[in-house]
Amino acid sequence: MTLAPRVTACADAIIRRIGLLDNPYLAALSSGAMSKECFCVTQEQFFFAVRYFPRPMAALIARMPDPGQRIDILQNIVEEHGKFREDQFHANTFRLFLNSIGARGHDTATLPMWPAVHAFNSILMAACAHDELEAGVCCLGIIEHAFAHISARIGKAVVDLRWVSPDKLVHYTTHAELDLRHAEEFFATVEPAWDDDRRRVAILQGLELGAYALDQLYRGMYVQGKANVPK
Repeated sequence: MTLAPRVTACADAIIRRIGLLDNPYLAALSSGAMSKECFCVTQEQFFFAVRYFPRPMAALIARMPDPGQRIDILQNIVEEHGKFREDQFHANTFRLFLNSIGARGHDTATLPMWPAVHAFNSILMAACAHDELEAGVCCLGIIEHAFAHISARIGKAVVDLRWVSPDKLVHYTTHAELDLRHAEEFFATVEPAWDDDRRRVAILQGLELGAYALDQLYRGMYVQGKANVPK
């Protein structure tokens, strides 16, 4: 049973309405229409989003006056950092995933960040540092909520396409389970605010923004990924 039934239900409705889980990137990957080369260059770019994600969370908890509100999000940040084990930092497990598919996992310093990824990171930081707290919380929460399902889709696809053997699959297996809990923790901090009309507006804005940003990230990466793969 979810700790935030109303916010979670609203998030699910938004994800369905905009077709986030069936956007062109995920549809092409699941159908086999995406080349491995395209997948690799887009996942190299996604590394920049993975590495950046804890920073908006840190900005968000810095603005929370109630210490009790900070605990679950702080725990999330700790888990993003592998519970203080450097080899388990999410950025580092994602590097391992890149290596497993033949992408550049340890040579990202010379890669230019694509505008789609740069825009995504900037949206998250702006929402968490400057918007109403409920908007920032829900922006991150719906991204975690959707990414749990996206992780499962990507993990299944790369195994089905035999780009990675099941026993070598890393990162995405963790997030398929972990991010559902993280999302619920985000949503639970704002669930009581649902009954306040003004604060509910901020909740809705945050949910819509996070879903939009994630959808546009994948769409943008797919367009530029195809353009960066030799014909």
